[in-house]
Amino acid sequence: MTSNELLYLDEEQEEALEELESAEDFLSFFGVDYDPSIVQVNRLHILQRFHNYLAQQQTGLPTTSEARFAFYQHLLTQAYQSFVGSSAQQEKVLKIFKRGQPGSGFVSLGSIGGA
Repeated sequence: MTSNELLYLDEEQEEALEELESAEDFLSFFGVDYDPSIVQVNRLHILQRFHNYLAQQQTGLPTTSEARFAFYQHLLTQAYQSFVGSSAQQEKVLKIFKRGQPGSGFVSLGSIGGA
């Protein structure tokens, strides 16, 4: 996630965002309390959920940088909280968890030979 995805923060905040590398960095930057054991297992899922929430916000963004920061903080908190009592398999944030059930794409051995 880059600062380009977090539109409309002030210049100082955007510069700080460029330095963030992990879910823990994002959570700390936005002042979200978190349990490291939850983040360790779900870091990619939390960031993807946060990104999805941001992508859904086409209009109605707060107009001041302080309000936008609080808004993003709220979205990141929601993203994190969705994994506190749940799992990546239940939340199905990443594409791999949205695939069909095992065995639903059956291919017979005869069809592999191509004749």
